[in-house]
Amino acid sequence: MDVELQILKHLKRSPTPTVSVIDRYCDSYNDLFSDVRNYECFKYLHQGIISPIKRKSLPEIAKVVGISSPQSLHHFIANSPWSVSELKKRRLSSTKKALKEEKIIVVVDETGDRKKGKKTDYVARQYLGSVGKIDNGIVSVNAYGVYQNITFPLMFKVFKPRGTLKESDTYQTKIELASSIIGELIEFGFKIELVLADSLYGEASSFIRTLDKYQLPWVVALRNNHGVWLSPEQKVRARSVV
Repeated sequence: MDVELQILKHLKRSPTPTVSVIDRYCDSYNDLFSDVRNYECFKYLHQGIISPIKRKSLPEIAKVVGISSPQSLHHFIANSPWSVSELKKRRLSSTKKALKEEKIIVVVDETGDRKKGKKTDYVARQYLGSVGKIDNGIVSVNAYGVYQNITFPLMFKVFKPRGTLKESDTYQTKIELASSIIGELIEFGFKIELVLADSLYGEASSFIRTLDKYQLPWVVALRNNHGVWLSPEQKVRARSVV
């Protein structure tokens, strides 16, 4: 074989195009993937996520993007040599750049998804907000940004119940995960004008101390039976109960 043909054979080929909005967005992540096939799977997942399909499982995404088997998508997630941390940094950097130093509202919440079987890490019987009861599933603590009525994802951490921990894991409560997320967002340089959270976090003094540590204004929910200390200058008018 001609030397030139040998060289051309081993050159990195161009990725298969998807839709223009996906191709433009994903282009800034291209250099994070050494194999063009991995980069294509990265784009396929984005295409599937924004598609109208109800179930965003790998088999359903494979169908909607037109690839014959979901196996390549599974391999990309489970075995491909790309860095989750580098991808996360790139995404947050792109988000921060788009904001142009504008302040955002951060919403802290948790998401629970029902999950059958025992093959997925950190699945356990626990409260799932999506179904409103205790069931088998996986839970994550999430932070969303809000800017001019636009909501966008910032960061999430998977909650790891005690019975599911690996040897390298350290148990952290949902409150600790939420506090860690706030600290990382501040360290990354996001400008936060307000933090919103539900009663799980609002009633946790350690989470409130974290917000106060970074001098962040906050509005949190409290249950009607939860008592709080008022500052000396605050007064509450008591209602008489007949």
